[in-house]
Amino acid sequence: MRIGVIGTGRIGTIHANTLSRHRDVGSLILTDADPARAQELAHRLGETAAPGVDEIFRWGVDAVVITTTTSAHADLIGRAARSGLPVFCEKPIAIDLPGTLSALAEVEAAGTVLQMGFQRRFDVGYTGAREAVRSGRLGRLHTVRAMTSDQVPPPAAYLPLSGGLFRDTLIHDFDIARWVTGREVVEVYATGSDAGPPMFRAAQDVDTGAALLTLDDGTLVTATATRLNGAGYDVRMELAGERDQIVVGLDDRTPIASTEPAGPSAASRPWTTFLERFGPAYETELAAFVEVVRGERANPCDGREALQALRIAEACERSRRERRPVRLAEIPGGAEAVFR
Repeated sequence: MRIGVIGTGRIGTIHANTLSRHRDVGSLILTDADPARAQELAHRLGETAAPGVDEIFRWGVDAVVITTTTSAHADLIGRAARSGLPVFCEKPIAIDLPGTLSALAEVEAAGTVLQMGFQRRFDVGYTGAREAVRSGRLGRLHTVRAMTSDQVPPPAAYLPLSGGLFRDTLIHDFDIARWVTGREVVEVYATGSDAGPPMFRAAQDVDTGAALLTLDDGTLVTATATRLNGAGYDVRMELAGERDQIVVGLDDRTPIASTEPAGPSAASRPWTTFLERFGPAYETELAAFVEVVRGERANPCDGREALQALRIAEACERSRRERRPVRLAEIPGGAEAVFR
């Protein structure tokens, strides 16, 4: 199997390393907006570098992995679909709903595969939480608390391109809340703070955000995020039911300390980045993609899943701007969406 990897930045490099080691992947063709970066990575891995995207499709590949800047995702997904190629794409499909719906329409019309990169679905902690909820171990689920806290903010130049905190960061929490609980969000109420560095205000973004989500069975979900968590990278999910309560992301590297006399002390080696925390999950999701390409399993996270997470993020942004609760039915792309 030959796979084309488009984009060799941080996550593209991680994915190229993983695929280059996979027993069912014979070779890779790598390309990047910075050809020298792709060439250096190809040389290091013993793979082939292409001067541009055109060569990826002209030289012939069996599948495509897209890890470019978000603005290029939708066009590349459409091009791969028209070429009849299965695609793995990092989230999001696009930072807006029209671009997302257009790309999904291309995939639908071509009858090809689009697997989205929501890596938390392949993390053992979140998988265990899903099993606990689905088995009934927790009883009736009444409260979910989700959080994503980055230790260091992204570069200022990235913020205007990111889509904002709700679309760029909390979208992972929105996706995993749906996946773990098996329920849909029906209403959101969200707010945010831009009291941190001025670069967030300049980008009309917030450095810290919070959302209250109501699920279709009445379960309440709180989701919070910040770009400025100095203690370390902290991603957790707590699920409380009438019978039991569990937590994802609590281990000896969680960057939190207790003030109780007998409580745990601060982690000696806290998590610092998402690449470190979710390294095994990134490998597992790509192994799943290879199986999908080989026809050995169904797509575990298709583009419609990404659409629903984006709709929740869009509702949160509208709620933040308009300072009111927003029903998901107000956001286009729901059950009424037609892709053909």
